[in-house]
Order: sequence, then structure tokens, then C-alpha cells
Amino acid sequence: MLALIVLALVALAALLFANRTLVQGYADTGTAYAARVACSCRFVAGRDLADCEKDKLAGMELVSLSGDAEARSVTASFPLIASSTATYREGYGCVLEEWEG
Repeated sequence: MLALIVLALVALAALLFANRTLVQGYADTGTAYAARVACSCRFVAGRDLADCEKDKLAGMELVSLSGDAEARSVTASFPLIASSTATYREGYGCVLEEWEG
């Protein structure tokens, strides 16, 4: 009986760890996508960042965008989990900053 309880706890811990890893992966990917698309919208297409919010895909409601006009960059953030920044570079378009992880 004790072995079944221990096995159940180990399985639960593995499931929680896998789910956290999955959520982190989705958050990293989602913020990178949103930052790059919003940067292009803002600095290539010349649209206002508020208008670029409309381009986010369904399911990205928790991703927030902030822009830095002087640095010509956009940062997308998923609360407490991930953020990514894309910067406009002449001749290259919007380029993601290197991920740290």
C-alpha cells in the first residue's frame, strides 16, 4: 500500500514538472512570436502599438506588449514566466534578442 502511495506521489511530481516545462516552453515561444510580430508591425509597417495588439493570435490574451521608440524595440511579456524583446535593425528587420535560459 505504501509503495502505491509513493508511486502516485512520484507520478504527480513528474506530471507537475512536465506541465511546468510545457508552460514555460509555450510562454517563451509565445512571447518571442508576439515581440517579433509586434516589432515588425510597429517599426516596419509604421502602425501604432495599440493597433498591433489586434494581431495577436487567439490564446495570447495574457501576453502584454510594450514599446521603446528610442531603441526601436518591442517587449512581449507573459506575467511572472517569460518575456522577449525584438529590436528593429536596419537591413535586417526585427530581430529577437538572444534567449537566456
